[in-house]
This record gives sequence, structure tokens and C-alpha cells, in this order.
Amino acid sequence: MDKPAITQAMIDAYDEYTHLTLDRRGFMERLTRLAGSGAAAAAIAPLLAASQAKAAMVAEDDERISAEDVTYEGVPGEMKGYLAGPAGNSGKLPSVIVIHENRGLNPHIRDVARRLATDGFLALAPDFLSPAGGTPEDEDKAREMIRELDGSAVIDNAIASIAYLQAHERSNGKVGAVGFCWGGGTVNNLAVAATSLDAAVAYYGRQPASEGVERIEAPLLLHYAGEDSRINAGIDAYRDALEAAGKTFTIHVYDGVQHAFNNDTSAARYDEQAATLAWNRTVAFFKEHLERGG
Repeated sequence: MDKPAITQAMIDAYDEYTHLTLDRRGFMERLTRLAGSGAAAAAIAPLLAASQAKAAMVAEDDERISAEDVTYEGVPGEMKGYLAGPAGNSGKLPSVIVIHENRGLNPHIRDVARRLATDGFLALAPDFLSPAGGTPEDEDKAREMIRELDGSAVIDNAIASIAYLQAHERSNGKVGAVGFCWGGGTVNNLAVAATSLDAAVAYYGRQPASEGVERIEAPLLLHYAGEDSRINAGIDAYRDALEAAGKTFTIHVYDGVQHAFNNDTSAARYDEQAATLAWNRTVAFFKEHLERGG
């Protein structure tokens, strides 16, 4: 059976469903019209969505890493997260916070943390839904819960995550952050709020308010998808504000790829070439800014 044809309009409908105001029923009705039939829509919908059944790039039992679920002090209450680092490394490691998409701390984000561990980092993937009881298996529910989070509390818990890594016995005291989609926007806001952040990488993340840019101290690496008009509408203003404030930043726009191009669990949007290039740039950026001791 041939793979169903996926159009930009279908991807835009999915983006509206997962990030804006379109509900599940409205999305499927629109997808049915675009696909031509209910059967075609039913075949296309899983390709647009992320699949938790997709094999991880770094297995949970990979001998190169050690990983565990952790808890630490948040603001207020307890934060839960997933901590991964190189196995058997007794030296002090550069550390990175991995901030999840609007689906919460799921298997894909845990996999991203393990990838960083294989590259020599101590990686913490916090569950920012911890104050609400943690990430549920139902991704629609997780998105609803993300929308209910208080933005200032999210940043407070991100700052608490920096402090946790700074004090960790395996950390060299230097802490960066990388985030994807909702997490990319959170990284941008964290860079505004936290002088303790040493490097920031945002993948297709919403930009912060221009008036806050002057407070940014961390160098920035900003990845954008060429076919992501919703997020890309804010690039020019962000670039202008960063230049006016004399900040250190690099912007990459990957032509022809979709929002979430890094997420290999989404068949319709993952782009291996762009994802590999962006990841290599991300790892090199963190090594440049975090490998010196704190």
C-alpha cells in the first residue's frame, strides 16, 4: 500500500490542533475534507502525530550511559525528572536541561537526554507537569495540562533545575538548556530570566517579549523550520532586539522542513538531514560554552 500523500494544509491543520484552538473533532473533520475520505484521514492522522512506539535512538539499557528517575526541590513542591549521563565517567561533566514539548516528559524526550549523555553531557529532562501530578500517557490531556501551567512557575522550576544540576556531584557547574516547541519557547524565556544559564538552544520556540531581551546573558543558538510560519513570524523582531542589545546569538533556518523536524517519532515532520545538522551544531555549541569548569 502506497504511503498517503500529506499536504502542507494537513500539517497546518495538525499544528492548529496541537498548538492553537482546533479540537480533536474539528481536526479530524478538516483532515477528512483535505484527504477526501474518512479512511484516508484515519491513515494520515497517525503519520502527523508522534508515535511513542517508535524505537529510541539510544536504548534505555545502552551500556554507554547510566540513567535514572530523580526528584528534586521545585518552586513550590517537588519536581520529577529523568537524569542521564555517560556510564563510568568519574570526571566533572557539562550539564544540560532538556525541556520537553507540549506533550510533557515522554519517551522521546527521555531519548533526547540519553543522546546528550552519549555525547558526554549530564542531561536532566524535567517533567514540568510535576506540579499537576506528572505527565499523563494521553497526549491530548498533557497538552491541556500544559496550557493550564502558570508561566512564571514554569520559569521558577526551570531555574530550580539549573540549581539542581549546578550542585550535582557529576556536574562541572556549567549548565545549558535545550528545548523543543513549547520547550523552545521556555528556553527563550529562561534565558531572559536566569543569569545562571550558561548556554541556550531553542528549537522552533516562540520568541520572548522584545523588552526582556536586554536581560539575556547566555549565548543563544536558535533553530527554526522553514515551513513554520506561525513561529517564524517572530524571528525578525527577535533578531533585531538581540542585535540592538549586543547579544551573542546564531540563527539557523532549515529550508523546506516542518515545525518539529527534530522529532523522529513524527513520520510526517521529521527531517533526518536537518535534524542531524541541527543536532551536531547543538552538541558543538554546548561543548564550546559548557566544557570549562564552573
